[in-house]
Amino acid sequence: MIPTIDLGPWLTGTAAEKATTATAVDVALRNAGFLLVTGHGVTPAERGAVRAAAREFFALPSARKQRYSVGVGGRGWLAKGAEANGYAEGTPTPPDLKESWTVGADTPSGDSAIDAFWFQPNRWPSAEAPALRPAVESYLSRMRTLSDEILRLLGAALGQGESFFTDHTRHPTYTLNINWYPGVSVVGAPEPGQFRIGPHTDFGTVTLLDREPGLGGLQVDIPGEGWVDAPFVPGALTVNIGDLMARWTGDRWRSGRHRVLPPSAEAPEEDLMSLVFFYECDPHTRVSPVAGPVAYAPVDSSEYLRRKLEAITV
Repeated sequence: MIPTIDLGPWLTGTAAEKATTATAVDVALRNAGFLLVTGHGVTPAERGAVRAAAREFFALPSARKQRYSVGVGGRGWLAKGAEANGYAEGTPTPPDLKESWTVGADTPSGDSAIDAFWFQPNRWPSAEAPALRPAVESYLSRMRTLSDEILRLLGAALGQGESFFTDHTRHPTYTLNINWYPGVSVVGAPEPGQFRIGPHTDFGTVTLLDREPGLGGLQVDIPGEGWVDAPFVPGALTVNIGDLMARWTGDRWRSGRHRVLPPSAEAPEEDLMSLVFFYECDPHTRVSPVAGPVAYAPVDSSEYLRRKLEAITV
């Protein structure tokens, strides 16, 4: 139900191979809102460097990490209990069992009202984890380039032309959440209905996820099947679309509902880390449906995303 798409034919193939890839993506996003992507060129070493540096930070005492503490939407450290993602869809849950380090686009646009939130300066624990900044900045650059390529593929899959979405990513906002999911000795035993990340759909345009497999891992809500473990292919990135993209397509494509399970009784000390890159359009893009069965009213992308972030804040 969640296919694996090789980007190779899209990047270097014939017109027929590119069209075949675009059709496969269209089918996947209609059914589940998720797909796995190989042939993307991001190496294990690049991803491993981010994880190693982030683990150095997360291993610090809480008092040291507290120096970098921020709220949802900020740049820095989000402590356990800062978010409850289920509230974005109206599902009350206890706070999510994770810690996060968050960075994002930080090149000012020149509009102070936009820059104050969407292009905040990134903070770096240079003394505590000196390798984090170079590893993450390199990864951010790779993810932005790859995300634009995926958006060109999505434009073709939607039948709107390759530049349809990238016309709105000239000065985009984006965020990388490095999510640490430690075992129960760090986060405590899960409460009833508590998850590492509660059930939700992503809020924005497209998400590129590099994850580690585990018993307390990613699950996807598949129509007609319910919650299923997301397939894992070593080296592949998991790609899904968010609510804004679904609205843009008039629900031709699904914003895939998902969750991350809590530590399991079989592996209570399981320790996972995910690199979650949220790629959005330019601030205040007007999102109006261009296909599909639902004629959503146009929305301002920035206002829509801010409301969602406020909803999950504990």
